[in-house]
Amino acid sequence: MLLDLPVVICGKFPSQTPFQEETFTITVSAHGALVMLATKVALRQKLVVKNPSNSEECDAQVAYIGTSYAGLSQVAVEFAKPSPGFWPIDTPPPDWNRTH
Repeated sequence: MLLDLPVVICGKFPSQTPFQEETFTITVSAHGALVMLATKVALRQKLVVKNPSNSEECDAQVAYIGTSYAGLSQVAVEFAKPSPGFWPIDTPPPDWNRTH
């Protein structure tokens, strides 16, 4: 679903130097999100997505990297396991099975 929420993306560069970027979502689902990132990441790179509104964190990986525009790239992050309760949504879509 389309939802603009602040998130913090954490990970490590290939040199193992950690990075953290405050950004926002474009879309969210029980399986992850599409976010805008200035930090260059690689496909299947391990990340942590932090939700500042509820202080939750989810392990994730980069599932897609779009083209860069104005220094930002669309990056799809996929949670390690479905996490429908991660996003602050009162009435999630019916296909977001909360029993996972």
